[in-house]
Amino acid sequence: MDATELSGRPAGRHEGRADGRAGTVWLREEPARNRRTTPLTRERIVTAAVALLDRHGVDGLTMRRLAERLTVTPTALYWHVTTKEDVLDLAVDQIFGEVPLPAADADWRADVRTLATGWRAAMLRHPWAPSLIGRPMLGPHVLARTEFLQAALVRAGFTGVQLAVVTRLVANYVIGAALTEATWRQTDDPEVRADARRHLVANAEAYPTLIAAGHLDDTQWSDDDLFLRGLDAILATDPTRP
Repeated sequence: MDATELSGRPAGRHEGRADGRAGTVWLREEPARNRRTTPLTRERIVTAAVALLDRHGVDGLTMRRLAERLTVTPTALYWHVTTKEDVLDLAVDQIFGEVPLPAADADWRADVRTLATGWRAAMLRHPWAPSLIGRPMLGPHVLARTEFLQAALVRAGFTGVQLAVVTRLVANYVIGAALTEATWRQTDDPEVRADARRHLVANAEAYPTLIAAGHLDDTQWSDDDLFLRGLDAILATDPTRP
């Protein structure tokens, strides 16, 4: 019995290879297509994976379920992706590809705002995505948009540690906002929200500031408005200050 039969994967497709196949999927070449069968490519795999993730979430994505959607055997998948983590990396990059990449403008704040709002919108369309940001981000769509973001910040005058800090501020703000909103929408039960507000009112002495500020009152400002105001506060940073 050979390695393929033992592992369910093509021989040689395992961790620890020194030929570039080990490690992140972005550093491995895609194998040649088998012309005798319907071509199975990374593009087909990731498209099917995103559909499954949208429907079932990260926990609901399995290699077997993905193979069934593609009408192939799980072994066929392993010629293109080594693990589920490979599939997730590919899927996250595809989500970034949905973010419009505008032509660079003289107004660097407008460029960052356009990129950030598009990024948030893409993650809200795919609520499983925010929790995966932070994985090795070497996909072409991710890198192109990170390059665009930093180029805009460099035009503003940010360099060195300031550039790193503001890049992280923008990225973490967008990811955090998308994650919070996506989670909240998944549990968007009006009665639960009403119960939470009633709890605050019933304990007004303990939470006077929250009551006065209208905490949990989602009728005052929309999520879109709050997001843009917060982003603008970050972009008000003065690049000339140390």
